[in-house]
Amino acid sequence: MLNRRQFLGAIMKPVVVAPAVALLEPLALRQALEALAGHPGTPEEVAQDESFWFEIQQAFTVDRSLINLNNGGVSPAPAVVQEAMKRHLDYSNTAPVYTMWRILEPQREGVRKRLARAFKCDPEEIALTRNASEGLQICQLGFDLKPGDEVLTTNQDYPRMITTFEQRERREGIVLKQFSIPVPAEDPDEIVSLFEQNITPKTKLILMCHMINITGQILPVKRVVQMARKKGLPVIVDGAHSFAHFDFTQEDLDCDYFATSLHKWLFAPHGTGMLYVKKDKIPGLWPMMAAPDKMDDDIRKFEEIGTHPAANYLAIAEALSFTQGIGMKRKEARMIYLRDRWAKRLLEHDRVRLHTSLKPGFACGLATVQIEGIDPVELTQHLWKKYRIIVVGIKHPEFEGIRVTPNVYSTIEEIDRFGDAMETVIKKGIPKA
Repeated sequence: MLNRRQFLGAIMKPVVVAPAVALLEPLALRQALEALAGHPGTPEEVAQDESFWFEIQQAFTVDRSLINLNNGGVSPAPAVVQEAMKRHLDYSNTAPVYTMWRILEPQREGVRKRLARAFKCDPEEIALTRNASEGLQICQLGFDLKPGDEVLTTNQDYPRMITTFEQRERREGIVLKQFSIPVPAEDPDEIVSLFEQNITPKTKLILMCHMINITGQILPVKRVVQMARKKGLPVIVDGAHSFAHFDFTQEDLDCDYFATSLHKWLFAPHGTGMLYVKKDKIPGLWPMMAAPDKMDDDIRKFEEIGTHPAANYLAIAEALSFTQGIGMKRKEARMIYLRDRWAKRLLEHDRVRLHTSLKPGFACGLATVQIEGIDPVELTQHLWKKYRIIVVGIKHPEFEGIRVTPNVYSTIEEIDRFGDAMETVIKKGIPKA
């Protein structure tokens, strides 16, 4: 097993081994992953083992003069991922029409296969996209709908996805129907029932989040999908915040359409995403950008966007290896441990309201908290100006607060400094300018 210096060298110092193929030295990478995978203890025990997470923290190049608790927006990538992307980009630029198109582009297929293996599906069901929004819009715009047809979702879904349906309303005369769900929601039967109750004879399509971006709520996707399938209704699953955040595969969702960003919880390069479409559903879904009819049943028709970089997508492979080295169950346990550390501390104060469940299975590392009497936007600004802490202010018609999303590189000290800052605001308020 590697010692600490060797471990850090393996995950942070790639070696160029050939002009056309720049990769980590295989033995060093294998040993680094074995060092992670061989760490003893249950996921819950490892989640509290700071010596293990110290090694993970050193793999990132983050700025420790600030505290980034908005990894739900976009996460920094480990150094090994950044270096892989740089190597591929440098090689692309030596003669792009040859090196990028003919040498590197075919290597996307290896990335496709690895993502499919992680999601437990057929590689011919995985498209590489630029983000969750692109994958979801492919689905939202890919179904034929006529005036009066209804699409159904909650009033907590991502604004860009709501905007997509609203544009179809204005342009094509379809009808967007939204409904409320509890905050937090801890009764799966109630969620399934709410979706079913809001289905009408005009409903043609359902959009639902796997993990809601403003609360971290995990919804019972499989049960909603199976309920809707019996009624002949397709369900598009927004997995922007779930993939590589906690442990699940396609089998756990039983969905036909799923889209996610890979630059959030997988730590892949910025501007990378994944779209899953069940194989027998591919022919019936139009691509967002035109593809020839010979590609009608080919998952790659959803990748027809014109010239695009190879480097971003090939570096997904290093992100997968890094995450798999940590182990998804250990990563999930760590995210819950960090969340509980600050959330349970703040819940000791009467004015604090947590809009995220702490019960197992209903949330993970993303949570939203409110201090009654404190405007969340002002609080967001105060935390940044006074403490250099980055969070997101949430103002929904039915609740408000700040969204807090640490990540595996977050330190216990950073979590506790956030708790200190919040307790100061609880006791003293936000100073007047």
